[in-house]
Amino acid sequence: MMESASTAAPRVGAKAACEALGLSRATFNRRAKIPFGPPPPRRAAKPARSLSEDERRRVLDELHSERFADKAPREVWATLLDEGTWLCSVRTMYRVLDSEKEVRERRNQLRRPRYKKPELLAEAPNQVWSWDVTKLKGPAKWTCYQLYVIMDIFSRCVVGWMIAGRESAELARRLIGDSIRKQGIEPGQLTIHADRGSSMKSKPVAFLMADLGVTKSHSRPHVSDDNPYSESQFKTMKYRPEFPSRFGSIEDARAFCVKFFDWYNREHRHTGIGLMTPEMVHYGMASEIVAARQKTLDHAYEKKPERFVKRPPTAPELPGKAWINPPAKPEEINSLPH
Repeated sequence: MMESASTAAPRVGAKAACEALGLSRATFNRRAKIPFGPPPPRRAAKPARSLSEDERRRVLDELHSERFADKAPREVWATLLDEGTWLCSVRTMYRVLDSEKEVRERRNQLRRPRYKKPELLAEAPNQVWSWDVTKLKGPAKWTCYQLYVIMDIFSRCVVGWMIAGRESAELARRLIGDSIRKQGIEPGQLTIHADRGSSMKSKPVAFLMADLGVTKSHSRPHVSDDNPYSESQFKTMKYRPEFPSRFGSIEDARAFCVKFFDWYNREHRHTGIGLMTPEMVHYGMASEIVAARQKTLDHAYEKKPERFVKRPPTAPELPGKAWINPPAKPEEINSLPH
């Protein structure tokens, strides 16, 4: 009678098998204890001290109640404790709220609207204007004058300004209307940007812009850099060495502004517009000036090429675009209508 295969095959011990396979005994013993496949999930036993569903519901009802809706869990816990009631610990209250995704303001509060960031593009003069009002200190501590300034963001040219004893929507409407007529603006041509001051958002100004076919734009609330061109121009004015700490009268303020804006438009070489004056750019002289500058530089290079080490000199050019809040991605800029 023949022996079965199981009894006929020789038995190999663990030591001989490890030597044949090139494994250490420790590796063999460790792997021998791991069952095939992932271990079955273990269900954690619910702690005996955890809240029951009824207790959990009672905690939520108290936290949602009218008297506790605007209070932190610590205050709720202390108030209930003073009334002789203990539901759970403060930490457990937070756990219960977190399980309901309510670790936040639980009241129904007014949600402020999300204002869209203004994105304005000018590729030529009289496409986008920016205007603002700043205070000029008067002779006494409690007196000041209001300076209204309208400027073109492409050329940086001040197209209109006015000084008044107070800020007024009617005065702003008059200044904007006069500036639009002087520049010969056609309906649908211009966008005027401003912050959210009372005169900027007033009905007289809004009705005027609607009648003249002008698009209005406003900065977002509490955003300081949505009107950068006007703010930069005010800084240029107030950092001039001749700018006084106080003006003796409104006539003194007007006399100063006459000289300043004449200098700003006709003499100030602005780095943002290729070191030209605002009037040069605003009234279409930029291309001729760039060509004349380049001709002078070419002549200088021909005479003394050794003075220009890296390359022949080039005249600074006028930027082709002026933005208020340009889009972050280049593809977004290309997709905007011009």
